[in-house]
Amino acid sequence: MATGSHDDAYAAFVVAHEVSLRRALAGHVPLDAVADAVAEAFAYAWEHWERVAVMERPVGYLFRVAQSRSRRRADGLLPGPDPHRLPDVEPGLGPAVRALPPQQRSVVWLVVACGWTYGETAEALEITASSVGTHLTRAMTRLRSDLGVTNDA
Repeated sequence: MATGSHDDAYAAFVVAHEVSLRRALAGHVPLDAVADAVAEAFAYAWEHWERVAVMERPVGYLFRVAQSRSRRRADGLLPGPDPHRLPDVEPGLGPAVRALPPQQRSVVWLVVACGWTYGETAEALEITASSVGTHLTRAMTRLRSDLGVTNDA
């Protein structure tokens, strides 16, 4: 096996997907455990590169690997509002998102905050793409209600 091509392909994969995976995991593991979770996911990818390299949505798969291998996981933990990082965000948004049911919270985080497609989100959460849409619609309706947002713009 030519390890040079393996190394190069893997390195390019990590560069292309590390930020996306790190951001997605920030909504699902304690913030101080994100780096370890990402490292564990990429270690798994290295060990199983032939399989991971041909996946249609490898980041969604590695998201699940990172979640399951994270030693100090707290399901659905979202970071609290940080006024220095998010100066233009509605102050009630963090608590409102954290109050959503876990599946809705995960969908909102992955689709809205991370920009994942319904397909990527569905694979990561092991649900259908139509379920992602349903969860997102319900979550956004509840968030608008909880925050007093109307569609009268």
